[in-house]
Amino acid sequence: VQRVSQVPRYTAKSAAAAGWPLGLLLGGGPLITVVGNLVADPEPRVSQAGKSWVTFRIASTPRVKDRQSGDWADGEALWLGCRAYGEYADNIAATLTKGSRVIVQGRLTQRSYTDNQGQQRTSLDLEVEEIGPSLRFATAQITRGQSRGQVGGFGNAGALRHHLLGPRDGIDA
Repeated sequence: VQRVSQVPRYTAKSAAAAGWPLGLLLGGGPLITVVGNLVADPEPRVSQAGKSWVTFRIASTPRVKDRQSGDWADGEALWLGCRAYGEYADNIAATLTKGSRVIVQGRLTQRSYTDNQGQQRTSLDLEVEEIGPSLRFATAQITRGQSRGQVGGFGNAGALRHHLLGPRDGIDA
């Protein structure tokens, strides 16, 4: 049995050596949990070293109450780009689809870039550590994947079959 304190953490140097995108630093930055909807299907990718990773975006829109009228309305949406790596990325790409309501926990990161109009922009992203379907308005069936030494529960080895949009060809055989 492997203790939690003995589970390896990757540094930017070890992540780059493993062929993952530079700048990946698990264990740094604030850990947050966000409930939101995927705005598009996850985009699976493969690094030059052959390692899997996935990117996807979620939108989280709070409900706010107008104090004068007493009516509820949508607040301003929070848009987050998300990334996950390895077998975890494969599970996400095979399971989640556009519109899926998810609960995501990860490390908040910030990156700067220049948009198509030459404007300097800043983006908030989430390095995903945990993700699963929200069961508030849906059901899900859990299918356990092959264990790779994870400690307890389903961890990164679990594959989720999400039932928000019904069965998908080739996945729900």
